Amino acid sequence: MEDKDLYTELSSIRNLMERSAKFISLSGLSGILAGIYALIGAWLGYIQVYGNRLTLSYRDNYISEEEIIVRLFIIALAVLVLSLGSGILLTLRKAARKKQNVWNPSSKKLLFSMSVPLLTGGCLLLILMFRGYYGIIAPASLIFYGLALVAASNYTFEDVKWLGIMEIILGLVAALFPGYGIVFWAIGFGLLHIIYGSIMHFKYDR
Repeated sequence: MEDKDLYTELSSIRNLMERSAKFISLSGLSGILAGIYALIGAWLGYIQVYGNRLTLSYRDNYISEEEIIVRLFIIALAVLVLSLGSGILLTLRKAARKKQNVWNPSSKKLLFSMSVPLLTGGCLLLILMFRGYYGIIAPASLIFYGLALVAASNYTFEDVKWLGIMEIILGLVAALFPGYGIVFWAIGFGLLHIIYGSIMHFKYDR
């Protein structure tokens, strides 16, 4: 067997092993949509906090009105549901197009890896909300989401890890400026998702 043929065969085997070990049905378009939902949610949240004023002045006095907090929670929940729904539907469509099984050992490992930091972070956010520590909810959500992405990157595209690292860094910076939580939230869940989703779409979905 010639060296060229051997190299081709080894490359094919390696690609096959990578595909079997990693979940590659994630849709880049779902990341774009999640970013759009987050930006819309941030805009709706801005209206609840600032009203119709075009200002992003630093807030030393955090929101304490129960009605506004409930509205912000509903907005965040709607963004989460829409993002998850779009992600699941587009991932299923991509898997069907490429004739891949979505529910496999790799996807199960990915789901478990993400669920630990996400559930932990979700419980912490609820505790912070009930205790009235609203200024660190946005930073904490970015950090735990980033940790979940880094953990999940072991079982999917490596690009996910870099998104996670950027989310963690952004969350730490947001912790230094808690009065600008809505801005950092929009950047982390909105802008970064759109950029990441676009890269994923043109890199893997075409």
